[in-house]
Amino acid sequence: MDKQRIEVSAEMLSFVGPGAVATDWPAGWLLLLFDGLHTPAPARAATAHLCDADELAAADLVLAVNPAACERLGGRMIDAGRRWYLPSDLRAVGLAITDCDLPEPARATLRLAKSIELFVALLTRVVADQLVGADEAGELREGDAMRILAARRLIDENWREKLTLDEIARTCGVNRAKLTRGFRLMFNCSIADALAENRLNRARHMLRETDLAISLIGYACGYQNNASFTRAFSRRFGMPPSHIRQVAA
Repeated sequence: MDKQRIEVSAEMLSFVGPGAVATDWPAGWLLLLFDGLHTPAPARAATAHLCDADELAAADLVLAVNPAACERLGGRMIDAGRRWYLPSDLRAVGLAITDCDLPEPARATLRLAKSIELFVALLTRVVADQLVGADEAGELREGDAMRILAARRLIDENWREKLTLDEIARTCGVNRAKLTRGFRLMFNCSIADALAENRLNRARHMLRETDLAISLIGYACGYQNNASFTRAFSRRFGMPPSHIRQVAA
């Protein structure tokens, strides 16, 4: 059984699902391998120019890309031999590709579109140095780094809930001090910053895409009153929520 082969474009192929991969792309193309998408542990992305058949078969998803596309879209090449932990939002895109249950040919079409989305999103994060290297967790031991990554995933997926530092630490099996220090070391922000970023990004989306009252949007995104929401939003985006809505209109 082979992975499903999808001709995304003249510069990209996508191979989805379990099974072998037919290595029929041009020499020198960059391989992006995604694994761990279906496990509780953080998923990973890796880059290579050459892989053996077992590595390709073990990956949940493989993208073969012409390096020229990286340079054209991202401004520079992606080095081979890199490995990163996959953030929650990129993992969700990967799962949308692997777990699509639409009938053909709709499934292949969605997988094609999502393969482009995943590649561009990963490339953007790599160029901006926004991914955590799987071998670059700083002074943290691997087990602690995995727990900190689990905390980030918990925050990214459950930011609507009233998460506390103690609850996050307990859920991820790490003490408060190590969680706080490790989170800042790996993500260059505090847990409160990460929660606020999720909430404010969601609020900005709702301001642009819905007609809900600003106060209701603030409350839906975790702010107990309009004044605190407006202050936080203005600090993050340089303008109050009402201005975002005016621009969108």
